[in-house]
Order: sequence, then structure tokens, then C-alpha cells
Amino acid sequence: MVGVEVAPQVRAMSRELLDEVDQLGREMAARIRTDVPAYAAEDVVAAGELDRSCVTNMHYVLSHLAGVDARLDIPRSTGAQRADQGVPYAMVLQAYRVGARFIWELMVERGGPEDRDVLLLAAADIWAVSDELAAAVTEAYRGAVVDRVRRDGQMRAVAVADLLDSATAAGEVGRAAEILGLAGSTRFVVVSAESDEPGAESLPGVERLLRQRNLASAWRLDHDHHEGIVAVRDHPPLDEVARWLGEIATSRVGLSDPVDRLTDIPLARQQARVALAAATPGSTEVVRYGERPLAVLLASSLEQSELLVGAVLAPVLAMAPEDRAVIVDTARAWLAAGGSTSAAARELHVHRNTVRYRIRRLEEVTGRDLARPVDAAELYVALECLRILGLAGAPGASP
Repeated sequence: MVGVEVAPQVRAMSRELLDEVDQLGREMAARIRTDVPAYAAEDVVAAGELDRSCVTNMHYVLSHLAGVDARLDIPRSTGAQRADQGVPYAMVLQAYRVGARFIWELMVERGGPEDRDVLLLAAADIWAVSDELAAAVTEAYRGAVVDRVRRDGQMRAVAVADLLDSATAAGEVGRAAEILGLAGSTRFVVVSAESDEPGAESLPGVERLLRQRNLASAWRLDHDHHEGIVAVRDHPPLDEVARWLGEIATSRVGLSDPVDRLTDIPLARQQARVALAAATPGSTEVVRYGERPLAVLLASSLEQSELLVGAVLAPVLAMAPEDRAVIVDTARAWLAAGGSTSAAARELHVHRNTVRYRIRRLEEVTGRDLARPVDAAELYVALECLRILGLAGAPGASP
């Protein structure tokens, strides 16, 4: 705004006031301390610091009104500094409004009776220059806030990693818990959710959701997992927490058993990962580690699960996809119904003779007699392995 069009009287008065800018800047600072509470306390912005800032800002405004160039470097630095100091943005802007009004009132006071009409019109010029100054400060303030959030986010990510990934030294564990706001808690669960895409949140808004329910938590994203530590109490029960997670989950989720020590969180993370693997691939199931012990056991050794599937269900997997889907679905329904053909038929919406035929075919191809508890248990375990491994989507499998 160099050469801004202002009345000659205003330009001349601005040049005169520049000679007094140090004293006038201190007077402006005193006015701001009176009118803006955040500056009155002086515990965030010291008196001398505010004085220097006001001198700089007044020099900028008066220079433009006088037709003299002035740099925005220092005001921008002030905006960034106020953000780092935690001065509320609204109060920063209020201080600039108070400063602009101070300059205009000063000119009215210094001007003669013949200048009053001109100075009334000059108010718009003063505010225009002050607005440009405030805009530069605002940009710097917001940039500093973004940088601080990024730094805070990076610090929190490191702290979450310190708790989740390894047996960190006790002192570091305590420091990480303080950074994350978990230091006052004595009971924790770890949540592990599968990311649909690299770096994608599979529990969107989870920290806010839990905070609304008075549960502190801390989260991180890596390539294929969205994981967090939740500080829990006796209430609500963990199945309630699992229900809340299920309401927002976009993929399968595992939930560890509770642990009472921060140093046990890496173990809880392992449990959460195994519980996640026990959930059905492609689903939004939330599996608690202690809730489905057989599935968790099978998920903890996927290689052995693959061997078991091959040993028990290889003839079924060799069937045409449509036939295999029918046999597997019927076997699951029949086992879930406790071996009741009628109940399985109702579940599958087919005649009970159809269920009998399919079960006999399953027995024939697998060489198992499902009237024998051991054979039935073996088949059930193999079907659980099939589900956990997600083989329904493998080549040659049913869609």
C-alpha cells in the first residue's frame, strides 16, 4: 500500500508522528493492556515485548500514511509468536483494532479545528492500512498454529509408538503417557483396526467419540493399521466399548484384554493384533481377545491354520465354487444349530432332506463322520480356519 491516497494533511501529520513513534507505541501498548484482558495480565506477553510490538506496528501504519515503504517481516513474526504463546486469535485481532482506533484518535487530538473534517474521512484510510497489517499477522498466526499442530501430532505419534512398540524404559513410558494425557490412568486396552488403504483411518473420529464418553485415548496410523491406547475404567464394560467401535468401524477390529501397567501395553498390542486376525476378513467385526478363544488361538498361528484347512477341507476346496459355497454354508449352519437338521434347514430356507444330503456329501468327501464329536469338532475348527484365512476369496473359491 505504498503511496496510498490520503489527504495532504493526514500525510503531513503522519510524518510528524513518526518522529514520536517510540513514545506513541508505548502509549498504544498501555491502551491495549487496559482494553484487552489477555495482555493485561502480562504473564504471556511481557510489557516490554508488547511495547516493542506496538512501536513496530505504529511505525508500519504511519509510514504507509506518510507515503513511506515499510516491511511486514516483524509484524508477521509477531503474529507467529502470539500463536506460539497461546494468545487467543480473537484477542490478537482485538489488540489491532484497539491500536487502529488509538492512531485515529491521536490524529484527531493533534489536528487543528480546520483538520477535523479531513480526519473524519481519513478514518477509512487508517483502517485500511491497519486491516492490511492485521491480515499479514493473521496469516502468520494461522501458519504458526498449523505448524504447532503438526509438531504436536508428530510428538504424539512418537509417544504412542513408545508405548505400543517395545519395552521402553520406565522413565520414557511415563513421559509418553504424560504427553498423551494417559498418565493418571491405571487400566488400558489396545485397539487395532485394519486400514482399508495405506494410512487410512478405519475408525474415523474415534478419539472424539471416546472423549465424548469420558474415555481418554491416543491413536496412530501406520501403513496398514489404525491403532490406539484407550484408558478404561470398570465402567463402561468392555463390550460397550467394543459396540461403540463397531458403530464407526470401516474394517475389522481387534481389542486386547485390559492391562494395568503401561509397560504391558506392547503385550496388549499383540493381543489386539491377534484378535483382529480372528475377525472375518472384509467385515467390520470387533473381536475381543478373551471373547472367542478358539478363533484367537487359530489366528495366532495362521500357518498351522492353513495346514489344518488343507488336511480337513482339501476335497471341499477342490469343488466348483458354487458347490463349495453350498457345502460350507450348510456345514456352518448345521454346526451352529447343534447338529439339528430342521433348525439348519430353517436358517438356510431349504428342505431338511436337502440339508441331510449336503451333510452326507460333506462326510463322504472329507472322510469324517459328523456323528462322532471328534470329527465334528475337527470340521468346526477347519471351518473357523477357513473363515479367518479369508479363503472364500482365493482363486477357485466361492465368491
